[in-house]
Amino acid sequence: MVLPEGNTRTTAVFFIKYLRALGFNVTNDIFAKNAWYFRNSLVRANYNDLKNGIYETTEYLELFLRNLLLNENHPLQNRTLHISTTFKAGEKPYIDATKPDIDALKADIKNAFRSKTASHILKLREAFSGQAIFGRSDVMKVIDIKASRASDLLKEMVEHGIIEPVNGHGKGKYRFR
Repeated sequence: MVLPEGNTRTTAVFFIKYLRALGFNVTNDIFAKNAWYFRNSLVRANYNDLKNGIYETTEYLELFLRNLLLNENHPLQNRTLHISTTFKAGEKPYIDATKPDIDALKADIKNAFRSKTASHILKLREAFSGQAIFGRSDVMKVIDIKASRASDLLKEMVEHGIIEPVNGHGKGKYRFR
């Protein structure tokens, strides 16, 4: 099977040449077998629609490359790359109308952390509600702490499952679960 002519094929050919120059034994088989997935993963790695909360992500391209270079076997299904929400002109995107039970969250946080740490977490939860993405510098600004303390707080929050790392937005980006 041969990739169709065009930008995706050109990208694949140059990518194969580059990987071979780095010493990888790469053929175009995986590119040919997964041409649409490869093309769409390149698009998703560069596509933003900030108004509608859609951000570029390299996660799909990374799966493709892990299969190619590390002989892993991740399913490469085109439907996983689709942005399923469609918007009509002037329509606001649907955001889950259910709000988290903040009182239950406060109780859990207060029981699991020292009072000052719990207070910091609740301030951050308020500042970054919904699916807002934030990093260490954002934490430093919101609760006025130094970089090392902000890093420690983020690490502790990840360990307790309060926040989760986000791919495709640079290193050290998180959102509340």
